Amino acid sequence: MGISAQIESSIQNSSMIRKMFEEGDRRRQLYGNDKVFDFSIGNPVFEPPPEVKQNLLKLIQSDEKGTHRYMPNSGYPATRRYIAGMLNRETGLPFGENDIIMTIGAGGALNVIFKTLLNPGDEVIVFKPYFLEYNAYVSNYGGQIRPVDTREDFQLDFDALEKAISGKTKAVLINSPNNPTGVVYSEADLVRLGRLLQQKSSEWGQPISLISDEPYRKIVYEKPSPSIFPCYDHALVATSYSKDLAMPGERIGYIAISPSHGDHGLVTAGAVLALRILGFVNAPALMQRLLPLVGDACVDITPYRINRDLLYNHLTSTGFSCVKPGGAFYLFPRSPIPDDVAFIEAAQQLNLLMVPGSGFGMPGYFRLCYCFETEMIERSLPLFTELARQFHLTD
Repeated sequence: MGISAQIESSIQNSSMIRKMFEEGDRRRQLYGNDKVFDFSIGNPVFEPPPEVKQNLLKLIQSDEKGTHRYMPNSGYPATRRYIAGMLNRETGLPFGENDIIMTIGAGGALNVIFKTLLNPGDEVIVFKPYFLEYNAYVSNYGGQIRPVDTREDFQLDFDALEKAISGKTKAVLINSPNNPTGVVYSEADLVRLGRLLQQKSSEWGQPISLISDEPYRKIVYEKPSPSIFPCYDHALVATSYSKDLAMPGERIGYIAISPSHGDHGLVTAGAVLALRILGFVNAPALMQRLLPLVGDACVDITPYRINRDLLYNHLTSTGFSCVKPGGAFYLFPRSPIPDDVAFIEAAQQLNLLMVPGSGFGMPGYFRLCYCFETEMIERSLPLFTELARQFHLTD
């Protein structure tokens, strides 16, 4: 075979999310768009806030020379100062432009972080269920994922975490609001997490990094999602504007490194070098220039809240068991049968497309995205009722 064994294996075990997305396209061609209800992928249908289009037009029409040229690998200083100022106001910590590295989305940010931190055999702890692409991001650089159980409500299980930490632990990766569950970790739990990592870093004689993947941080409903930076010094954030500005195709994000990080200079220099080595070179110039212009703009999350309540209330009323999400735009109900893949296949026969929990390292559940028009979700509800009836959840 002419390709690497690792890539060949990855093809065979490719993302279930993408497989369901492709199945949706196939079914739409067969049955028509209005007959297929695709809840498989978090690709929001809502348009960016008006400020995005208005300021993009200004940038494109500007006669300023050099708009599309290379900039410093870490990004435009003005953009990084803008983000640092935002973090200053939020955390009270003295962030500066040298604490920020602009990246090609959160996925690019995580790859840069792992390239910078990991030696072969290092372990990165994640909490189940988790975005399965993390496996590839970590193994790209010789690391290994160490999945750890969460509680029944998908919140952090500190006993399980403490048992999992070892001399091989290089980092703990969290994702809040979480994909696929939508849970939001509390400030009290983040403080407790920071204390545990500080204790374990001392015990093992090496710092354990805390990495927070935060693309959904502004998509919250009842309570804000707290920052990890006041909770732990060896902290890094990987994030993007894909969700809060509803422009996932533009791939703009950043890494923020705590100004209190004990190896700050080395980590920053390593991350900038890793950015170049990986071929990312720079985050997109126009998107970098755009961010300070749109300020605190964010998509209207009202449709997400309406969709969450509509789906959650209907599913639980028909017998499905589900933790109500506090953020993001996903539900993660329990499958009515242990074989979540078989359940998903049954749902497909009703043209309901969802992703099995196996695709997130947690069989026995399934994920629903609800970043779509409310009208589509309303039309799908009778099919969920029929699905519940087929599996004897309702009379």
